Amino acid sequence: MKRRYPVRLSCELLEVSVSGYCSWQRRRGVADTGKGAHCSEQALLVHIRAIHAEVKGEYGWPRMHKELLARGICAGKERVRTLMQRHGIKAKTKRKFVVTTDSKHGLPVAPDLVQRRFTPAAPNQVWCSDITYIYTAEGWLYLAAVLDLFSRQVVGWSLQPHMQTSLVKGALTMARWRRRPAPGLIFHSDRGSQYCSHEFQRALHKWEMRSSMSRKGNCWDNSPTESLWGRLKTACVHGQKFATREQARKAVMDWMVFYNHRRLHSALAISVLCSTSNAGTRHSVKRPRRSWAKSYTKQGQDQFQKHDH
Repeated sequence: MKRRYPVRLSCELLEVSVSGYCSWQRRRGVADTGKGAHCSEQALLVHIRAIHAEVKGEYGWPRMHKELLARGICAGKERVRTLMQRHGIKAKTKRKFVVTTDSKHGLPVAPDLVQRRFTPAAPNQVWCSDITYIYTAEGWLYLAAVLDLFSRQVVGWSLQPHMQTSLVKGALTMARWRRRPAPGLIFHSDRGSQYCSHEFQRALHKWEMRSSMSRKGNCWDNSPTESLWGRLKTACVHGQKFATREQARKAVMDWMVFYNHRRLHSALAISVLCSTSNAGTRHSVKRPRRSWAKSYTKQGQDQFQKHDH
């Protein structure tokens, strides 16, 4: 079974602990194949190095331990931590956050409907979006992405050599085309001129989406996308020199596939992602969710629309 399904997921569905499963394997006298509690230090190190390379150096020992368990390799947390520390295997570190949002404009601003409640009860209830930049020898490449806060999957994106409204509108269009959300979805962003533009707001209104915006100069109000950019740049941008925009584009898309389908997300306490991105679901450990969707009222949105007209 573990060749088809991760041990951690199977144990959860059967309502048994991973440690109990490993103990049962030992009692059965399972031969040492490089996995299990009898895995030698050298064999375990090989697995760790392989995973470290596969996830592009993103995992520290906590995620590495979860990944090993998901692959049926039973090893204690302290053993993994000590082994990684001894051999200098560690996660890449993030760089200092730099503010790039241009909020100095006279365009209407929507109220914050999310209020840092980043755990919706179902897919396609709340999306958040932001813009980041990547340097190449040809010039800057700008990336806009749309994140579904339920699954933390990137459901829409756009890569352009400019920061015009069409950049963010392209990402929104892709997300809508892929997901077809029901009316009333909340689209959360910062106060950048691209998101506040009449063209972008008309698109939201046409597709019956409600606009929500962070407070001025407060990156924590849109922290899921800031975290996304931190992971992206740590994994495939920092330390790299891209000769062309196309080279950078390929690197970003390669990482995006990894992020959506393979990476473990601590915010979800998950072990394995679903392979079908349109479903917007994940095989997950029990995750408490608050029923907060009904708490969003249209009062703030109505004020925004009145101001817009």
